Amino acid sequence: MNLIHFNLASAAEAQHSIDHCVALPDWAAGLVDARPFSSLEALWLKADALAQAWDEAALNQALSAHPRIGERAPGTGKEAELSSREQGQVNPADTALAQALRAGNAAYEQRFGRVFLIRAKDRSGEQILAELRRRLLNDAQQEQREALQQLREITLLRLKETFR
Repeated sequence: MNLIHFNLASAAEAQHSIDHCVALPDWAAGLVDARPFSSLEALWLKADALAQAWDEAALNQALSAHPRIGERAPGTGKEAELSSREQGQVNPADTALAQALRAGNAAYEQRFGRVFLIRAKDRSGEQILAELRRRLLNDAQQEQREALQQLREITLLRLKETFR
């Protein structure tokens, strides 16, 4: 996708081209409604501004499309493909790491009532596990802020990859 095509596409086509970035149709619709963009920088700024409005309800809705760290996303769509690529540095053959991630995911879900979310791209499995353990020490409000920030990072990275 390029910016000119995005600006000129029908609303449905434009939204479909960015739906994989996050499972929040209102965010994608807001970005589509803000067209035309004069530059990619303007697109990123608007995307980030829209993402700053996300709250706990948006986080919970978006998490419906995210697998646990160390697990494969269901399906064969663009979102599943991106998730697999983003978690590419988590070595599934490392059984000790896989077991620690499973235990950490379970502890996180019990503590916070939702799937642990982290921008996995460019992080090793060990770095992800360390962050998971650190974030288990957060209170509920701190953790919600961190999870929302991670969701924003993931979304904006996916958007930037869409417009490469």
